[in-house]
Amino acid sequence: MKAKTIRGNSPEEIKTALEQSMADGYKPTLAIVFMSVKQDRDAVCKVLDDAGIAIYGATTNGEFTGEGISSGEIAIMLLDIDPLYFSILFEEFPEKNYRQTTQSIAKKAMDIFQNPAFLIAGSNLNTDAEELLHGFEDILGKQVNVYGGMAGDDFAFKEQHVFTNSKSSNNGIVAIALDEDKISIKGRATCGWNAVGTEKTVTKSVGNHVYTIDDTPVLDLVIKYGGLKNVTPENFALEHSITLPLQLQRESGDPVMRAGLVVYWNDRSYYCSGSVPQGSKVRFSIAPDFDVIEKVIEGCEDLKANEMPEADAILLFSCAGRLLSLGPLIGEEIEGIRKVWNVPMAGMFSNAEMARATNGNLEMHGLTACCVALKEK
Repeated sequence: MKAKTIRGNSPEEIKTALEQSMADGYKPTLAIVFMSVKQDRDAVCKVLDDAGIAIYGATTNGEFTGEGISSGEIAIMLLDIDPLYFSILFEEFPEKNYRQTTQSIAKKAMDIFQNPAFLIAGSNLNTDAEELLHGFEDILGKQVNVYGGMAGDDFAFKEQHVFTNSKSSNNGIVAIALDEDKISIKGRATCGWNAVGTEKTVTKSVGNHVYTIDDTPVLDLVIKYGGLKNVTPENFALEHSITLPLQLQRESGDPVMRAGLVVYWNDRSYYCSGSVPQGSKVRFSIAPDFDVIEKVIEGCEDLKANEMPEADAILLFSCAGRLLSLGPLIGEEIEGIRKVWNVPMAGMFSNAEMARATNGNLEMHGLTACCVALKEK
């Protein structure tokens, strides 16, 4: 499998870059597209569709290739995978039947491949991404490999999209089902946010909708511990809840992050992108020191040493909160990951990340860098 990356600031630039990438006879069959909501998705998809290329696409909070980070543009990973080794599956979930939707996708993939693995992207801030993961596990078992991220919208936190050649949705999922007998896919999720304060109990929640912690509205606690003053819906930015997220404690494995994404001011609750069970234990957390960059790179080096010594391509789903917290230094993290395998890389700043937790289960993460390595067997 050969990988190439292209980038541009318009469908016309993408068309030119695609033609240049194929000038040597290269014939990609799959495009992994990360692009701003400001761009014309239909026009970009037509360019790729006219070239006979299957599309997995998500809008972003910023996108990047090995050539650097952009905002408001388009970054694409091109792969020449045998079409018999993958299938694009697309579903919507207007009834919030997240688990049933991915159960259906898993069953369809099993009809195609004996051992399917998945690269997924979902849209809509209300989506319980952890329920999406549970649907795959229900059908294929807890050992199933699923990686991906939730779409962004340039930090507007209003409407995100996933798309493929002829379909797009602000409330759905796009998945690449891979034949794991032919394509190896391995990933590593690393966070590094530091827990602060005492352990607290979630006293009211439903799925990923958190109402109260220690019988206090969750938003009031964010405002209190964030040291915010005179907060109103007009001056409260979601960055406050993203940069003061919850750490959900697990009985086994490392804690996972749960940041607030949709605020309900009438009862001062908010939606997270993953489940926060009533009765669970949480701690607030703050952004890490800059040594977290080294931890992320070391995690990728460990993945290379123990699971994926060689790769054809690298994908990176990095939380938008990392960009907000690390600023320009996020470029050092991305470049450090690229150098581990020194192969083409593309990625996005996402609203949530999905991968297996260190020493744990398949999880929805936040404020995490999820590196995914692909290699044809």
